[in-house]
Amino acid sequence: MTRRETLLSGLVVFAIALVTRVVFASQIVFPKPEDTAYYVDVARNLVHGRGLVSDAIWSFQTPPLDFPRPAFEVWLPLPTFLAAIPMAVLGATFAAAQVSSVLVGALVPVLAWRLAADVAQERGLPTGRARTLAIGTGLTTAVYLPLVLHSALPDSTMPFTVLALTACLLMSRIVRDPRGGRLTDRRVIALGLVIGLTALTRNEAVWLGLAWAIVAWRSGDPRPSRTERARLIGVAAVVALLVFAPWMLRDWIQFGSPLPGQAAANALSVTGFDIFAWNDPPTVARYLAVGPARLLQMRVEGFSHNLFSVLVLPGLPISIIGLLALPWQWRGAALRPLVLVSAMTFLVTTLVFPVSTTWGTFLHASGPVNVLIVLSALLALDAGIARLGARLGWSRPVAWLGPLLGVFGSLLFSLTLLPSFASGTESSAALYTELGRRMALAGEPLDAKAGPVIANFPIWMAWAERVDSLALPDETPTDVLSLAAAFPGTHLLVIVGHDHGDWPAILATGAPGTECYTPLDLGPPAPGAASDPLEDVHVYVIGCP
Repeated sequence: MTRRETLLSGLVVFAIALVTRVVFASQIVFPKPEDTAYYVDVARNLVHGRGLVSDAIWSFQTPPLDFPRPAFEVWLPLPTFLAAIPMAVLGATFAAAQVSSVLVGALVPVLAWRLAADVAQERGLPTGRARTLAIGTGLTTAVYLPLVLHSALPDSTMPFTVLALTACLLMSRIVRDPRGGRLTDRRVIALGLVIGLTALTRNEAVWLGLAWAIVAWRSGDPRPSRTERARLIGVAAVVALLVFAPWMLRDWIQFGSPLPGQAAANALSVTGFDIFAWNDPPTVARYLAVGPARLLQMRVEGFSHNLFSVLVLPGLPISIIGLLALPWQWRGAALRPLVLVSAMTFLVTTLVFPVSTTWGTFLHASGPVNVLIVLSALLALDAGIARLGARLGWSRPVAWLGPLLGVFGSLLFSLTLLPSFASGTESSAALYTELGRRMALAGEPLDAKAGPVIANFPIWMAWAERVDSLALPDETPTDVLSLAAAFPGTHLLVIVGHDHGDWPAILATGAPGTECYTPLDLGPPAPGAASDPLEDVHVYVIGCP
């Protein structure tokens, strides 16, 4: 490809990806899931001059436990910074925050296109097939359901994916020219900067650093000296640490530790509700007490969730082809960094965080893996079509059939499933709008001055109602009473749905403390309403007689 063709191809891929994401994002009216709301809520507070604080305490394991709560005791701030930029210009709304995720998400197909071009060059594909593979990979990722969906949500998924893919591309270029020189030095420094920025997005950035150590140590033909390989690794590590160091200092000041200790503690979860624990936090003894059979079962569940719920089902039919073909497609220097990062992310979240990963740990780090799957699928289709053409004696190349299948299959699946997600955000927005109205009519307005509210969706409560919110622990009614007592003014409990562990069913058992929860009558829906958005919402006034 000439430089002009390369530029035009990249722009076409970006333009199609951008339009696709703008159209879908315009249908999303509420930040789902809750971690999306967290990033946006903190960005709103930042734009309003309150600093990096959250109005929701969703985890009680890291002090200080007070309002306003210093943000990011577990998660990391770069997605919030990105969201805050358009919010500062366009207004502190969810729609403004989406501008950042749409733009960042539209870069992913461009990086996938570039990666596919590198792989095609490394494998010596003819020019026509190489061009088709690269553009086809870019266009397929432009409409691939998991990547489109998370491009509409201002959370960590797309920033992590963009930075991880950029790092992988830099790694392969450095290794491709291991002789040294100013170009290599600049690329190593750039790699360190990218890894450092990735560390401000997700903790999985550590696997980028480890992947670079493996790739650099095995690089070159002839292989550089040990001193040179150590320098390649060390320079990138120092630069990455310098980028991340200010955030470590901030965490040390705010939380007493420069490291995300609570993220490591999540490995001891025995149920997903352990992240909300108040009086019964995860411990090693409690973790081991479940026994070997349950520990094994947790990992089987984590593996099944990561493979099927995160990778296979949202990406059908391309995901099936890509995963089945991966053992034959992953080799080569151009793909090695991405394969290493993908494998480490999948294995660690499955084996070390088997419970937490069912609540989104791997999901939000799966962007690079999805790109690898798409590329693997198109490589397999390209090879299969080429073999079939040779066997049947086709006189004209039909390499475009593979990308056509990839784009058509991904687009069809996206058009089928994305509207249901958009509809779910509309329902959530209607629920919280109606909740605020009916609470005021019932004499218990959701007012920031009235004290914190305990909720099973505390981050959504904080975002939608602008009140301080506390997570509902899946513990006994007396434990929840002690939580309310620890935060003066807390006297309301809001539960949406019936599946928050034992709640709200436990309040009908007569267990100790249940007498202190009085149901609040929210009254009827607005006249003429087709249905009641609060049909499955339960509100209780907390106060012992």
